[in-house]
Amino acid sequence: MKEKLTRQDAEKIQAEIDHRKLVLRPQILDAVREARAQGDLSENFEYYAAKRENGINNSRIRYLEQMLKNSVIVEDHSSSDEVGLNKSVTVYIEEDDECETYKIVTSIRGDSMKNLISIESPLGKALLHHKVGDTVTISVSDTYSYDVVIREIQNTQGEEEDRIRTF
Repeated sequence: MKEKLTRQDAEKIQAEIDHRKLVLRPQILDAVREARAQGDLSENFEYYAAKRENGINNSRIRYLEQMLKNSVIVEDHSSSDEVGLNKSVTVYIEEDDECETYKIVTSIRGDSMKNLISIESPLGKALLHHKVGDTVTISVSDTYSYDVVIREIQNTQGEEEDRIRTF
């Protein structure tokens, strides 16, 4: 399955790859050479630590390159008054009689503990392209679903926040 990334996500991943290859890798290789020059490798902790760090860095580079290779760039085509990618949405959960605010993000950035909800999750999929005042049914499984009412949508692109309206 291809990972869905925004153009900004892909740029950040490429920047990390470049940093690891051009900055960290030479530093780590210098540390390996320096530790190797200290003599007996059988008892040289610095050598094994530097080799381990090199392996971790190379592994992370391969992981990120694979992620970019197997990804697809997604864009938000929702109108300004619809729930879409990188927008925050406040919903009223009728069943619990409370409001929650979530930001809709790509799966790579999803973190339910920080209320960052993936466009791949049941909640994210259900909310996409709905407007303030809409009642949306969230299907969690074949036997359980619940309703939410969209109360507010905020455009949270970058650092600027553009409140759509409050219901």
